[in-house]
Amino acid sequence: MPEAALRGFLVESGVPVEGDLQVELISGGRSNLTFSVRDDLSHWVVRRPPTGGLTPSAHDMAREWTVTHALQDTVVPVAGTIAADLTGDAIGAPFTVVEFVDGNVIRSAEDLQTLGDDDIDRNADTMIRTLADLHAIDHRGVGLSEFGRPTGFAARQVKLWSRQWGHVKTRDLDDVEVLADALAEAVPESAAESIVHGDFRVDNTVLDTDDPGVVRAVVDWEMSTLGDPLTDVALMCVYREPVFDRVLGFRAAWTSGRYPDADTLAQRYATLTGHDLPHWGFYLALANFKLGIIAEGITHRALNGASSDDGADRAAAATPEFIAAGLRALRRGD
Repeated sequence: MPEAALRGFLVESGVPVEGDLQVELISGGRSNLTFSVRDDLSHWVVRRPPTGGLTPSAHDMAREWTVTHALQDTVVPVAGTIAADLTGDAIGAPFTVVEFVDGNVIRSAEDLQTLGDDDIDRNADTMIRTLADLHAIDHRGVGLSEFGRPTGFAARQVKLWSRQWGHVKTRDLDDVEVLADALAEAVPESAAESIVHGDFRVDNTVLDTDDPGVVRAVVDWEMSTLGDPLTDVALMCVYREPVFDRVLGFRAAWTSGRYPDADTLAQRYATLTGHDLPHWGFYLALANFKLGIIAEGITHRALNGASSDDGADRAAAATPEFIAAGLRALRRGD
């Protein structure tokens, strides 16, 4: 991160800067690069895309900026937006600057050791409530009517991730094509419409330091859009599977057996919202399809020298398991 260029951009954007910038890469992600940036008075977070191996639409800074700016005064907690360079002129890549939110980020299973079982259950409940709150927001009322095309969203997701496979695959896997074709045939004829986060799990939230039942901010909005809320719910549930640890390269908090299982989370969402989960097998299959291709993409970027994360070159080992789980979910149906 070029500190002088970043400081110059902040000053030109009208952001008060006192003293030199202190920039530190925040570890823990295999997505957009996240930096802690301080001056003598303020603390911000800067996010930019990875340095290479990019796939179309997967690291969209404009998307993150648009949705977090729109959600500033809603029930969904997000970091305060400060400034954005969506052209990449200042540092050679697009980036966003938001306020640093003080709190606790639970990433690994070890991070759960300080929490009791009641704490974890309350955290699961607040996760469900936060996601339901997001899905209940009137996107037109917050200026996001043009944020996406919710009609036909699931069908486009199948096509999008099928195309992404062509960009990131490191080998041929016949079952990927089998699942893609089966998903295309099983797309529901109609669906609800809402803002979707697209990457919702506990480590994409900042929790209150003293109370894990309070979310201070939802972060990592690069996959957000207008779409089908059940895609969010299903992805949150599939993230619970232990195979996801192989994608991250460590034992994740959200895959821990101390959290309620995926079926329980789905039922809690349905009970809270008062809505059934129709075509649930399709949504679980689509979530597995997406994660399998994301896992492949992590290894693709590593092989192209764009990642220094330990184990990134092995993340694709999880892809066949996700694809197989997707095929099983489709066979089970609802």
